[in-house]
Amino acid sequence: MILIVGLLGPTWIRSPIEAVVHPHRMTVSDHQIAPGTRFSAHLGPFRFERGWQLRGPEVGGYSALLAYGGGKFVTLSDDGQWLAFQMAANRPWQHAMGKVKFGKIAREKNYRDVESAVRDARTGTIWLGMEGINAIARTDDMLRSNARVEPEAMKDWGFNSGPESIVRIPDGRFVLIREAPSGYFYGTEHKAVIFDGDPITSGEPREFSFTSAPNFSVVDMTLLPDGRVLILMRRFVWPMPMQFAGRIAIADPATIEPGKPWPAREIAALSSDLPVDNFEGIAVTPGNAGRLNVWLISDDNFMTTQQKTLLWKLSVDPDELPWPKAGDAAR
Repeated sequence: MILIVGLLGPTWIRSPIEAVVHPHRMTVSDHQIAPGTRFSAHLGPFRFERGWQLRGPEVGGYSALLAYGGGKFVTLSDDGQWLAFQMAANRPWQHAMGKVKFGKIAREKNYRDVESAVRDARTGTIWLGMEGINAIARTDDMLRSNARVEPEAMKDWGFNSGPESIVRIPDGRFVLIREAPSGYFYGTEHKAVIFDGDPITSGEPREFSFTSAPNFSVVDMTLLPDGRVLILMRRFVWPMPMQFAGRIAIADPATIEPGKPWPAREIAALSSDLPVDNFEGIAVTPGNAGRLNVWLISDDNFMTTQQKTLLWKLSVDPDELPWPKAGDAAR
């Protein structure tokens, strides 16, 4: 069943300049799991609740997902586009689309390649991880960039393997992990940095590392209410047709030590034999009966004949999630 999406009341996010509202240019269809699939065996403590496929002329390329509360989300693409939608009647309803305002510098794709994002719910300030230039951009609540920094510690993260994950932990520090492992082929060690505060003003970060499963990219992170972090990883499996595998790991920021690997534990596998795609965005919202909802969105790389823009809703009991300790690694 396909639903033609329309506007749902007044726009809830103050639309940035160049916001474009297309009430009939995104379609949503349920993305169900085939009967008999051993899905729970792969997802560990997570439960698959529902999934959707998003389609539209400007829909796609999403690498970051922000949850605003009240069922409201903003997802951002690696071309500097954003899509704002709200969950209603158990479906994502489109509100608006537009571009992050980077100014004249954004004429070059490297300066609008958004791969990760984190938001301060109190002020509305948003920080964006920018691949290509390995920078962090800061915007206001209308997604207008007002500052950018290119840390020396991230300069050698590579042209297409930079800060694809960013999270702000409860004490105000910021953590970023490089997408690609060092060595690439079957590598497991990812460079990572931690800033003492706002990356724009807090100076050079301290460096540490993160250990993934072999040849997995670290593509996003999100904060749990208790301060732990969920880390989303992805691996390209096969070119024709394109197939991907994913992993979800958990880590405790309190165990980060400069110069050392960050203890983490893999807790779920998004196996390539399941109907997964190139999941690159993750967010967490409150659920029912003490559970948490975990949202995943995929990047179709604007290749709609081979890939899909999928939005998945998982749920988990936080009491079933482990607390990683020294020596643990997400592999």
